Amino acid sequence: MTKSLFLSNLILAIIWVMATGTLTEENFIFGLIIGFAILGIITYKKEERKYFTVIPKFFAFIAFVLWEITKANFQSARESFYSKSRLEPAIVKVPLDAKTDLEISFLANLISLTPGTLIMDVSDDKKVIYVHVMHLLDKEEFIKETKQKFEKPLLELMR
Repeated sequence: MTKSLFLSNLILAIIWVMATGTLTEENFIFGLIIGFAILGIITYKKEERKYFTVIPKFFAFIAFVLWEITKANFQSARESFYSKSRLEPAIVKVPLDAKTDLEISFLANLISLTPGTLIMDVSDDKKVIYVHVMHLLDKEEFIKETKQKFEKPLLELMR
């Protein structure tokens, strides 16, 4: 159902571009927004409403990830000026709520995108992921942040 609404949204955007006669990225995106609004107004079935919650969550998640990457870059730049004795590298064992290979792969990529972290391995039973952290202050806080910041929102989008 979500796929058909997404396809309908794309078709409405294309119709918008054709009707206005202006083929630009901005006009296409505006057409997507207008199509999204139109579909939101005319969709009344409860099972079809999921599309209208997933899309905003998706864009909010992308914005959040970009913000986290930016913050981590500044933090890594600051930490690179530390003498080696001030750095606290560690390998952290993070338990997983993600079950499928796709969920684990996305999570691993998200964690690795943030500077100062690197995924080393996933356990054979897929219950734990091992993360190398460049500067670890508190192991439990790192695990909690990773699960709350990355895993929980990712799983909300994918399930």
